[in-house]
Amino acid sequence: MKPSLAQTGSRRDFLKMGGLVGAGLVLGAPSILRAATGQSAPDAINVGFIGLGKQHEVLFNAVKNIPGLHFNAVCDIMKNRVGGAFSRIKNAFGNQPARYTDAEEMLAKEKDLDAVIVATPDFWHSRHTVWALESGKNVYCEKMMSNTLDDARAMVAAMERTGKLCQIGHQRRSNPRYLFTLNELLRRHRICGQIVNANGQWNRAVGSSQDIQVKASILPDKETLLKYGFGRPGKDLTLEELQHRFLNWRFYKDLSGGPISDLGAHQIDVFNWFFGMQPWRVMASGGRNYFKDREHFDNVMCIFDYATPDGGARAFYQVLTTTSAGGGYFESFMGIDGTINISERAAYTNIFREAGTAPSWDHLVAQGYLKRSAAPKAAADSSDAIASYESAAPETYELPGGLSKPPHQPHLENFFEAIRGKAKLNCDARHALESEAPIYWVNPAAESGQTIIFDTEHLHV
Repeated sequence: MKPSLAQTGSRRDFLKMGGLVGAGLVLGAPSILRAATGQSAPDAINVGFIGLGKQHEVLFNAVKNIPGLHFNAVCDIMKNRVGGAFSRIKNAFGNQPARYTDAEEMLAKEKDLDAVIVATPDFWHSRHTVWALESGKNVYCEKMMSNTLDDARAMVAAMERTGKLCQIGHQRRSNPRYLFTLNELLRRHRICGQIVNANGQWNRAVGSSQDIQVKASILPDKETLLKYGFGRPGKDLTLEELQHRFLNWRFYKDLSGGPISDLGAHQIDVFNWFFGMQPWRVMASGGRNYFKDREHFDNVMCIFDYATPDGGARAFYQVLTTTSAGGGYFESFMGIDGTINISERAAYTNIFREAGTAPSWDHLVAQGYLKRSAAPKAAADSSDAIASYESAAPETYELPGGLSKPPHQPHLENFFEAIRGKAKLNCDARHALESEAPIYWVNPAAESGQTIIFDTEHLHV
């Protein structure tokens, strides 16, 4: 293993390690790779997909760049998606994966699979993951782990019972930009000083939050939709209603956790990860202000409180589906010496030093940990009485280069390296649930208007 930056003091060593930084690289760990058969190379990892919608396409575009994979099987209850995935894989790699519309059948028949990537609706995550683990496969499952806390706990139990690997798709945990920011800037050099606040947001315009619609002729029939859980007990839904629930499952409480789960889960996970702890309480507010016929809030805001060693901190988060204003999606950690805005998009990543009060960062610039921003400073208007009371504008900095990769690729690379015995998972199911558990209580807090003080029943894994 290459020496860490703490051992060498060289940023170059950090960058050379790339996506493996913070990944707990384990040399000589036993591989849990099956003996490959058929067309696979002897050391190839045989991969199957369950769930072939839009998120599958995102993940497939990431795994396309990872060598040493063989795609053996694809599965979705929508036959049109199965055909599309088959064609993508065949055109890109020449593999001809077996096609399935039932996950249990796929897992039973595909004996040579090493890994299964689960990208189904949230309410299916637990069952698909548990089935795959129990059939001897390693699993990469999209977040949230499930739409219920108990089903998420079942995933942790199955991982630990079977001894197989289960990575949850909080992909920022493997992102070189996030790892560098956390390990080097916040922990090692403490450039922000005492962090007292964190903020995060993900806003989407009304136009990108509309109902998903496709030709009815390509959708599953009523019998199939009822078989796979898109109905409602005690209600005789029409085919049109079932198809709407299938395409727009994120709108329904029995199928998902809504926007705070779909979008907020990624960013609230970053709060918990960077603070290194769970919060001790949450308060929240939400409204059905525009999409009044949807079951979930279209806009949610929440505040988490953390009992940090430095004296406590609060984290505010908002997710809006009625506007794209507000400067994109990011997480911000605000300290007495500086503030870091961090995002999967480099354009939303900026670092600010409190001019006049914070220690100099010149040595960090000289050593390559930071770059000065070319952004000009606005001149203060001395004739403005209000401005005369304000502090000097903070100095602006940027992260060094060499930290960008496609968002999902490093997390998938970490998963496959762990299968080969060369790494430790960056976000296994147990650690994912420790971080996700507080998120399950945001909607109840917003619905009730009550602050929820967490106890072990709320957060235990």
